[in-house]
Amino acid sequence: MKVKPLTDRILVKLEKSETKSAGGIIIPDTAQEKTQIGLVVEVGDDKEVIKVKAGQKVMYDKYAGTQVKVGGEDHLIVKMSDILAVIE
Repeated sequence: MKVKPLTDRILVKLEKSETKSAGGIIIPDTAQEKTQIGLVVEVGDDKEVIKVKAGQKVMYDKYAGTQVKVGGEDHLIVKMSDILAVIE
């Protein structure tokens, strides 16, 4: 299944959070904090509003977007206004 966001929306692949603490303790999935960093997979067609490109790593608002599964992996569809920064 291929997902193409519309207008000012962006499809972001969620980055996995750390499963071990700095001290070596394994953190279960239920206790892990939701990550706010992801990789841009697809962008909508509003080129005037969208300032990111596919392949860029971005930081987004903690409670933004709609979570979807694409190819068995977690993704998020967010508005451009929910993108906080590009990580280089």
